[in-house]
Amino acid sequence: MKQIYLAFVAILVSATAFSQGTITGTVVDGELGVPLPGASIMVRGTNNGTTTDFDGNFSIEVSETTGSLVISYIGFSTKTISFSSAGSLGTISLSADAEELEGIVVVGTGIIDLANDRQTPIAVSSVPVRIIQEKIGTQDVTMTLVNTPSVYVSGQAGGFGDTNMRVRGFDQDNTAFLLNGQPINGMEDGLMYWSNWSGLNDIASGVQIQRGLGSSKLAISSVGGTVNFVTKSTEMSEGGFGYSTVANNNYIKTSAGYNTGISEKGWGLSVMLSHWQGDGYNEGNFGEGQTYFISAGYRPNDSHNFNFLITGAPQFHDQNFTKPIEDYLEYGVRYNNNWGTYNGEYMTERRNFYHKPVANFNWDWNINSTTNLSTVLYASWGNGGGTGNRGNRIRTAEGRIDYDAIYAQNAQVTDGAGVYFGSEDAYVTRASMNLHSWYGLITNLEKKLSDNLTWNIGYDLRTYYGKHFRVVSDFHGLNSWTENIRLRDQNNNHETYGGFGTYKFVTATESFRPSGWAAAFDTYDTEQKIAYNNEERISYGGLFTQLEYATDTFSAFFQGSISNQYHQRFDIFQYADQALIDGTSPQGTDEPIPAGITDGVDSEKVNNLGYNAKAGFSYRPSQAHSFYVNTGFYNRQPYHDNIYLNFTNQVNPLTENEKILGLEAGYAFSSPMFSATVNLYRTSWKDRVVTSSDVVDDVVTFESNFGTSQLHSGVEVDFKLRPTQDFSINGFASVGDWIYDGEVVTQVTDEERNVLSTETEDVDGGKVGGAAQLSGGLGLVYRICEMVSIDSDFRYYDNLYSDVGAIKENLELPSFSILDAGVTFRAPVGADKSKQLKIRANINNVLDTEYISRLTTATFAEAGDETYDGIAVSNQGFFGWGRTWNVTLRYDF
Repeated sequence: MKQIYLAFVAILVSATAFSQGTITGTVVDGELGVPLPGASIMVRGTNNGTTTDFDGNFSIEVSETTGSLVISYIGFSTKTISFSSAGSLGTISLSADAEELEGIVVVGTGIIDLANDRQTPIAVSSVPVRIIQEKIGTQDVTMTLVNTPSVYVSGQAGGFGDTNMRVRGFDQDNTAFLLNGQPINGMEDGLMYWSNWSGLNDIASGVQIQRGLGSSKLAISSVGGTVNFVTKSTEMSEGGFGYSTVANNNYIKTSAGYNTGISEKGWGLSVMLSHWQGDGYNEGNFGEGQTYFISAGYRPNDSHNFNFLITGAPQFHDQNFTKPIEDYLEYGVRYNNNWGTYNGEYMTERRNFYHKPVANFNWDWNINSTTNLSTVLYASWGNGGGTGNRGNRIRTAEGRIDYDAIYAQNAQVTDGAGVYFGSEDAYVTRASMNLHSWYGLITNLEKKLSDNLTWNIGYDLRTYYGKHFRVVSDFHGLNSWTENIRLRDQNNNHETYGGFGTYKFVTATESFRPSGWAAAFDTYDTEQKIAYNNEERISYGGLFTQLEYATDTFSAFFQGSISNQYHQRFDIFQYADQALIDGTSPQGTDEPIPAGITDGVDSEKVNNLGYNAKAGFSYRPSQAHSFYVNTGFYNRQPYHDNIYLNFTNQVNPLTENEKILGLEAGYAFSSPMFSATVNLYRTSWKDRVVTSSDVVDDVVTFESNFGTSQLHSGVEVDFKLRPTQDFSINGFASVGDWIYDGEVVTQVTDEERNVLSTETEDVDGGKVGGAAQLSGGLGLVYRICEMVSIDSDFRYYDNLYSDVGAIKENLELPSFSILDAGVTFRAPVGADKSKQLKIRANINNVLDTEYISRLTTATFAEAGDETYDGIAVSNQGFFGWGRTWNVTLRYDF
């Protein structure tokens, strides 16, 4: 052993003696800017080579003063870099291989806060465009993040775009989602509706998830984490692509794109169009949609870069709701009771439809060598909603909608004039509409104060106006539909006269087609609205700053922000003009009063001030080891929907700013063949509001917990092993302990916003549900030859509890595992091999594992109860998807 060691030392000394110098550099993904560990570095024409470490860094001894380095990485275009002396080559960006054109113009560089924007590390995982294209298939873009520690995705069984993604046990309203640096969480409730963003699969150039505190400088509360979707922008090279995907359940998607390249005068244009449709994995889950993307860029000189883009994804998809396990056991795990037939033709009761165009204008200004300014002006216009029943629904023996019987029922209604809860049974399909206009401005100034000190400062302004109402989408043979709206006084109490209620008539005679395209252009007269009609204004202003000091071995940062939110609600339907009613109301009768109604009653204005602060430092004793510690405190304002009680103008006295304290620490090891990170976290959350929904016997209820406190702590590990250039192994594991703390006030309301119950509960020590607290995975990639590669991903989930909000004793679901696999074939085309043909095939859930992905009730089995894998079959929930497949043929030119 000693002789081997001495020989090794001798070789090392000899190599050093004959070398002429050392070349260093950092290799990164050209789209996301994240390091590429394991990239191959070779001195051209020799066998002298090395690989990058976990942070993308490399160091190589060279024997000649001039030469070239050949840098390659699986999935990226090989790049040759010349050198004329020893020293640093700086950052070397690799572009995705021929499937993506080179030279993407990155815009909004000061707005898009990716992990590499700050040298102090965070817990981060990135997904390049190659992985998105290869593995997404028919799934939502959230599924690209499933091979990440502490990430759990469920709800696919609801329909296209109905997934729910949780990070470190926190729901989507507590994870910040950004599109090119712009916040896209709902302004009213913080939620994400992935069907509105189905086009991200086509336009994303990468996705980065920063777990925990993250690196975003905006005044946002990234409690679970921050997910950055970075889209394509105007591309410098002329070319294009086209592809088609086919999959299970009659799914088909076609897409094509073309870019002109940047002209000599600095102009360029990129466009992309796609169409998809499919029956859905579950019965009655048909969907259809399109995506459009237009980006125009202009570079007048090296100091200025402008880019305008607009994108949208109009769609509709039929939905499946949670139901008792016993129903799945009787009718199959793909059972959906929200549809039926009329005269043999398919019809559905539950359809989501939406169109949300997003436009932004970016300006990057390189003021001088130490100062940069990035500004983005953006807007979005959302139009659409969801359908459901109104009136007397009739079901078949199998529990589906019996539309033949419904039409026969409606044919018996006098004069075809249906009345909600009237003396004659009748039924219509209603559409609950959600329309909004959202405008924002973000700007960030970055100043390099010295070689080691960088300062950022900026502001974030947003204003949002939303409209909510219901209309009739299908009369099913009726001529009109009338409802009585019970009125409230200015103190939010229901009006009563002599013990009887005061009501207002509303009658609809027009129907509106549930389509994403139609919703964008329809107009909705007040006279045609039913059930409710309200609007709101939400305005937001935030200031943020960051200061970072960094050397080769040490870095430290501070981020701070302050923000103010303004809320006001405008109710047009359910409030009465007291003076008029006092003079006209009939005593001792419950007949509706058509007079005395104002055009709208404005709520009290609510202003909430919030702030957050984050700080951290890192230490790198050597290139192989690094450590970091971060901490942050958020004082976050409550969401709009939690400020106003029960969808009225009454301000909720139980809401207050939520307090979040986060602590994180991590260690990273890197070597040419193996790299790994370990992250520890502890997040304390107080004074928050948790809301969940349930459907029992077609009755929808909502449960809200006020004053909730949670404590989330855990450890995350991920690693990458690359024994050869053609073979790599990736793995991750996360163990969490997510519990509720103390007491909560629980309020239950029905779908009509009526309060059913209010009580105080002890939830101390109760398990947080909705996401697996223990998860792990292993992925393999093997390149058989230049044209063929295969890959597989295995994931395991355990300690998954029912998604029921704050509860003392929660129900644990059975553990399960999933295996996915894929194969890729690439072939160069053309004399110069500049074009490429690619075929990709995926099989998800290869073993066809049957598992429960989510439960929305927590009923424990008692003696004699029927069970499924130990779970009482009366519990409501979803089964996950079984085996699915998809094949894509793509051509790049």
